[in-house]
Order: sequence, then structure tokens, then C-alpha cells
Amino acid sequence: MRRSISALGLALVLAMASPASAAPKYMGDLGWGMAAVGSNLFYIPAKMLYAVGGGIVGSLGYILTGGSLDTAQSIWSPSIGGTWVLSSDMMSGDRPILFSGESFEPGEAASR
Repeated sequence: MRRSISALGLALVLAMASPASAAPKYMGDLGWGMAAVGSNLFYIPAKMLYAVGGGIVGSLGYILTGGSLDTAQSIWSPSIGGTWVLSSDMMSGDRPILFSGESFEPGEAASR
């Protein structure tokens, strides 16, 4: 803990000591990074609950349809796929945040 606080302090000092034109960029990066860390405290548990729920429902769908892998995959792909950890690029809008993964097209399981 003491090392991380020291590292953060050193980063702030270096950001302030750098040329005036570069300081706002570093401070903006620091801000987006801190926003990502704070957001991940809520985002990761929510994503995990969504994925576990999708895993359970997909498994039930597989069992109840007599072993239809297409049915299970159509539930598993969106719930388990997608973004698991937010980054500073996502917080600033440079990269998209995909809470749900890509949709599954039936027949793809047979080709894998």
C-alpha cells in the first residue's frame, strides 16, 4: 500500500515537473485512469453476475432442449463475452464498452 501511494505521488510530481504543454495530457490520463479504477469497482461484479446468470440459464437451456448447443451458445455468447475490465481508453470514449458480447448465429457451433 505504501509503495502504491509513493508511486502515485511520484507520478504526480513528475507530471507537474514536465513541460507545461504536457502536464494537462498526463493529468487527463491520470483522471481517466482513476475513473476506470472507480468504475471497475461496480462494473466487474455486475458483469460477473450477468455472466454467471447467463452460464446457468444457458446450461438449463442446453438440458431442457435435449442438448441443443445452438440454444446454449445463443445465451452464453452475449452473457460471457464482451468487456470484462474497463480501461482509460473506454472511459474517454476512444474504445467501446460492450457489456454484452457478440450475438451467436445458429450453426456456428458445428463449424468450431
